[in-house]
Amino acid sequence: MASCVVRDWQGKEAGKATLDLKVAKETTAVDLMHRAVLRQQAHARQGTASTLTRAEVRGGGRKPYKQKGTGRARQGSIRTPLKPGGGIIFGPKPRTYNLAMNRKERRLALRTALMARIDDVIVVKDFATALEAPKTREITDALGRLGVAAGSKVLIVLTNPSDVVRRSVRNLEKVKLISSDQLNVFDLLHANALVLGEEALATIQEVYGDD
Repeated sequence: MASCVVRDWQGKEAGKATLDLKVAKETTAVDLMHRAVLRQQAHARQGTASTLTRAEVRGGGRKPYKQKGTGRARQGSIRTPLKPGGGIIFGPKPRTYNLAMNRKERRLALRTALMARIDDVIVVKDFATALEAPKTREITDALGRLGVAAGSKVLIVLTNPSDVVRRSVRNLEKVKLISSDQLNVFDLLHANALVLGEEALATIQEVYGDD
């Protein structure tokens, strides 16, 4: 079980929160999280790269020149892979890069990644609920009050991010906003600081705490 300090929008301490999730054994944790990240990156690939073989390249039906008497090597098509504009040997074809990983492993990897970053977690009560209009400056000022270093990669996790918050964050290159049901291993490990809404923390505990 890990304990976190809950802060308000002004960065002042407003209570305590706990997070109790089962994690992988120390001997297998790194391998499990690594496989989860590889799977996530592989699933993000489109796999649509495609080249034409000599059978698919247009043209090349006529023999370029006669078989004998020219002193040159015999050629049967101008679309041979040996000529510019010809077919490609062993080029990429559309394929799927998906990697298999069962549900229990995926959930265990997610819990392990989150608990591994618990020291970098900042829990915020009523994150940006006072914002009435999109304002990027308000978000950057709030992150500063919460102790997040300028230029850090920040992951903000909220239960139901409002449109005002989304529009306030979208211009910040190094700040990523996701809802609690989009939690993933890559984002958890990639960010320098994790800012969680108090409701999001409760949701995570509810969804992943029973395994």
